[in-house]
Amino acid sequence: MDIRVQDTAFDLGEEVNAFAARQSGMGAVVSFTGIVRDIAPGLEAMQIEHYPGMTEKALAGIAEEARTRWNLGDVLVIHRHGALKPDEMIMMVATSSPHRADAFQAAEFLMDYLKSRAPFWKKEVTRDGADWVDAKDEDEDALGRW
Repeated sequence: MDIRVQDTAFDLGEEVNAFAARQSGMGAVVSFTGIVRDIAPGLEAMQIEHYPGMTEKALAGIAEEARTRWNLGDVLVIHRHGALKPDEMIMMVATSSPHRADAFQAAEFLMDYLKSRAPFWKKEVTRDGADWVDAKDEDEDALGRW
């Protein structure tokens, strides 16, 4: 299990290839990458804050929960913090499993829980000011299926 919270960009291809290369006896590798969307008019940056130590522990707990629910070989979670511009990669997850269904379901579980339960705080910075991003009901509702 590899959990990283970082302020630097990551190379998606390099990360997925390195993750896949570490897998042995796995029939599937699934990855998902989140990208900063320009949904606020004139978004200049998404400012992401977190508490070091607490955030990594929470992410590890979510990843460990996925490992107990599905037959996984490994899990990778990378989440960035700091000021991110539209179209920059904000995070990624990767899972491996002997069978694709477990890898896909675990990746979806990770995404839903990272979106709603990971201790990150997001502020949209636009040319007109800055506002904290509120939790969305649909993100909370997504947790109900797990």
